[in-house]
Amino acid sequence: MGMQTLRIAASGAAVLSAFWPGLASAEDGVDFFNGKTVNYIVATAPGGVYDTNGRLVAQYMQKYLPGSTFVVQNMPGAGHLLGTNYIYASEPDGLTFGTFNTGLLYGQLSGDPNIKFDLTKMSWIGKVASDPRIILVTKESGIESYEQLKALKEPVKFATAGKGSASMIEATMFVKALKLPIQVVSGYNGNEDQLAMMRGEVQGVIGSRSEFQQFVDEGKGRFIAQVGGTETDVPQLSSMVDDATAKQVVALIESQSGISRLSAGPAGIPEDRLKALRDAYAAATSDPEFIEKARALGLPVDPEVGDEVGTRVEKALDQAPEVINVLKEALSEG
Repeated sequence: MGMQTLRIAASGAAVLSAFWPGLASAEDGVDFFNGKTVNYIVATAPGGVYDTNGRLVAQYMQKYLPGSTFVVQNMPGAGHLLGTNYIYASEPDGLTFGTFNTGLLYGQLSGDPNIKFDLTKMSWIGKVASDPRIILVTKESGIESYEQLKALKEPVKFATAGKGSASMIEATMFVKALKLPIQVVSGYNGNEDQLAMMRGEVQGVIGSRSEFQQFVDEGKGRFIAQVGGTETDVPQLSSMVDDATAKQVVALIESQSGISRLSAGPAGIPEDRLKALRDAYAAATSDPEFIEKARALGLPVDPEVGDEVGTRVEKALDQAPEVINVLKEALSEG
């Protein structure tokens, strides 16, 4: 390329930058990551669904940020608090972000003093999925509908994970707000709840549909109600409750189902770098190979990027006092 051609090219770039300043900014953001190491924090131990999803996201984001190297760092502890506090306190340079359980919304709503972050101020990159909540009962329970469950004279046992977990909080809120005859039994982590149902120790669970779809497909249980999602094979719980507070509690839990497997960084990541991260996230989660791998792993894919996720979070945190009171009661029992 001759000197005159170079001058024309440079002049053209300058003109483009003058008319479309975002163009140069976006390119600068992508260039920043060339040769950099990006720390992707997973706020759980290795091996679980969050870890699997996080590693897949990191692998394909690296693909769309040329020259970058993504390192996945597991940081479990305190119900995702340790990892999330770390993300929020990190330097907002775009090189540290990660994934954590959206159940932390409950902690922020209730004023948990161990929370050192504000979810409304985080730099939202995106979320991979929507994953509706379901009420599942075993075939051996003899329960065939939500109405039948609600009419029981004696309580049945439902398994949940440990203290402070989203599954325990949501189950307890359902029991209180919907007055369900359920005895919440905690301490079932991983797939221990499914094993407990198969042994007959418990008769049901409240959790994410994707986590228990295979259990139902194998004929071991049935979904009797669903919260969120677009599936029409299971009745929506919102259509079966009348009490105003109960409807608000269901709506809160539905807001959780729409923000699954997210990625976020600390507040204040420069706009050009954040745009580069969001663009890479959008490209990663729409990559045919990513989608194929996710589905093979049983991970739902329904991505959103950037401010769309932030808006969902803000809406989920805008709750009436009576709903927050139900939540605080659930947390105190958990």
